[in-house]
Amino acid sequence: YVYGEMPIRPEWSGDPPRDRYELELLARFMDDGKPVLGVCRGHQLINVAFGGSLFQDTELQQPGARRHQDHAVYDENFHDIAIEPGTRLADLYPGVTTAKVNTIHHQAVNRLGHDLVIEARSIDDGVIEAIRWTGPGYVFGVQWHPEFHDPSDEALLDGSPILLEFLACCESRIPPTAR
Repeated sequence: YVYGEMPIRPEWSGDPPRDRYELELLARFMDDGKPVLGVCRGHQLINVAFGGSLFQDTELQQPGARRHQDHAVYDENFHDIAIEPGTRLADLYPGVTTAKVNTIHHQAVNRLGHDLVIEARSIDDGVIEAIRWTGPGYVFGVQWHPEFHDPSDEALLDGSPILLEFLACCESRIPPTAR
């Protein structure tokens, strides 16, 4: 309901108190100029906060979509993404145009929110995998879980550049007297 749609299935009615809390938290962070990195649900929440919509169930609502959630393998379910050229994500991964990431979600961005740009998509079905706010400050979301990627697995996208960019933005917000 918080996302402006009636749930297709009763079990997808969500958690309205959590949704309201997290949307308010995002708004306050943005008002204070604090960096925001949204992962999976956080990526979706960013899109909704900017007026976008979600597929309640990608496999059900997007014909030809791959299975982005498989409970039997959980975070061992992988697919390839295409990084959009000319984006900040492309700058973080010079020379990388495609990469393998995990996929643990059944919801996904449908209509992109205002003032957001797409930085990556799933190669299989075009699902939006990374978004970034074009306004002042740092608001970035990824649909995958980079924290679940084994850094020693060279087949997977290394999450370090994303984390380091976010941490650098956080550090630049700390007043010198607080360091």
